[in-house]
Amino acid sequence: MIQIGDHLPEQEFTFITEAGKHSATGAELFGGKKVVIFAVPGAFTPTCSQAHLPGFVVLADQFKDKGVELYCLSVNDAFVMRAWQQAQNADAITMLADGAGHFTRALGLDKDTGDFGGLRAQRFALVAENGVVTALQVEAPGKFEVSSAEAMLALV
Repeated sequence: MIQIGDHLPEQEFTFITEAGKHSATGAELFGGKKVVIFAVPGAFTPTCSQAHLPGFVVLADQFKDKGVELYCLSVNDAFVMRAWQQAQNADAITMLADGAGHFTRALGLDKDTGDFGGLRAQRFALVAENGVVTALQVEAPGKFEVSSAEAMLALV
């Protein structure tokens, strides 16, 4: 599992904005910046849609005031992530599709949910500066405590 002080693994991400579909590498997205990447097991799932993403939506301006960019990661495709972004009014957050789970696996933060959904991300959040992890909060199974927007805002 990735640790504090490690570099984020290199990955190309796909995301969709009002301007259309985009691809960018982690270096392009995270290099020279302070970022929070929070991962959810799935778009449109209960805790993710009722608490995790909404918390970051509500506090997005406070992260921005601290010079922090927000990224939401899920093992979903870019179209699902864009639909979820629109449904949650989350335009201040870049929604990263990790469709095949390559980035999630490279972080060592994947889980297999079997027939329920297959490969998914564990619920976690991390802070990275110029691509180096400075804080990492991984939730215990079935919990939502340490990766919340409030918890992460206190760490940046």
